[in-house]
Amino acid sequence: MVMIFSACFAQNSKKPKYIFLFIGDGMGISHVTLTEAYLADKAGKIGSEYLSFSKFPYTGFATTYSASSFTTCSSAVGTAFATGYKTNNLMVCIAPDSVTKLKSVSYKLKEKGLKIGISSNVGINHATPAVFYANNISRTAYYEIGLQLWQSDFDFFGGGSFMHDKGKAKDKQSLEEITKNNGYVITRGIKEINEIPANVTKVVAFFNEDNNVQNLSYAINRKDGEAKLSDIVDAEIKFLKAREDKGFFIMAEGGIIDWAAHDNDAAGTVKEVIDLSEAVQVAVDFYNKYPDETLIVVTADHETGGMTLARTGGGKQGFASLDGQTGSVGVLSKENGRAICDSINNVAGVGFSTKGHTGIVVPVYAIGAGAELFTGKFDNTDIPRKIMKAAGFEF
Repeated sequence: MVMIFSACFAQNSKKPKYIFLFIGDGMGISHVTLTEAYLADKAGKIGSEYLSFSKFPYTGFATTYSASSFTTCSSAVGTAFATGYKTNNLMVCIAPDSVTKLKSVSYKLKEKGLKIGISSNVGINHATPAVFYANNISRTAYYEIGLQLWQSDFDFFGGGSFMHDKGKAKDKQSLEEITKNNGYVITRGIKEINEIPANVTKVVAFFNEDNNVQNLSYAINRKDGEAKLSDIVDAEIKFLKAREDKGFFIMAEGGIIDWAAHDNDAAGTVKEVIDLSEAVQVAVDFYNKYPDETLIVVTADHETGGMTLARTGGGKQGFASLDGQTGSVGVLSKENGRAICDSINNVAGVGFSTKGHTGIVVPVYAIGAGAELFTGKFDNTDIPRKIMKAAGFEF
């Protein structure tokens, strides 16, 4: 029995050259389950329709607690993902002593010669993308965090534009201008990034339609032609693959899952999980071309909302009824959006226990070279350690 177990879980001798880490902010196992049930219901059956990542061959669970609280915040658990060390809630890659700077795995991989891409469908200096290039005592110090972007010398940044571009009081030099002045090309929209000249080696690609709104549109609100996370990841892969010689590391965040779940918006949450699944599929398509050289890991930083299914008891649930909601709670607010959303949640049999985060473990899905390392239950600080081990590097 021991010999069989060892054989099954022996580390793959192949090492990934291309590494993807997808983070579904706030995406618990219930969010994934609901999305699969919704897709099955639309297909006319009871059960689950797999997402791009939920059919990965290796799965595990990661803890989420921070150094200061069993219920974490995104910057604290992001620090664990990025550095392999826990910190207090609200901190960005600063140790609990409030002084010591922690080094992100993205810098370690950059030192090994990999190209680095950091992306999200929310502002590029928001908590989760920030932990992969910045250090700060507070996640809300958006301007100070944004100043560190160009200093990272990373190759690709993509997503929503800078939060507090000119500081909270709008009295400072534009972060965008500073970034341009320090060697980065700024692009806007899908067309510009896809037409980037071959001699450009460092880019910040903004995909939000309205520069006054830093995040991309919620999936449930998105109009035809507006960019989504899969567009960012597609552009990111193309840019980095054309310029790498030793491989690349991509961190891509589906950040709006969390916001929809904070609003207890089941329909909005489902559409965001599907959005993440489509972005992961872009990486899976790449993996299919380079299966022996690619590692894809998909996880969440924490669960948001305390989501439950079958709140209303027995009987067939109408998960597809979530399609009856035509916009996010915020968009529907002029039409009594909270009541509309609650009514549709009830019909679908979806409940929430909180509008905040919870402390339950989150799922981890992996495929490719080194993916077998991501099985079982482990601490979230093990994520970057396992990535480095898979790639054959000391942490």
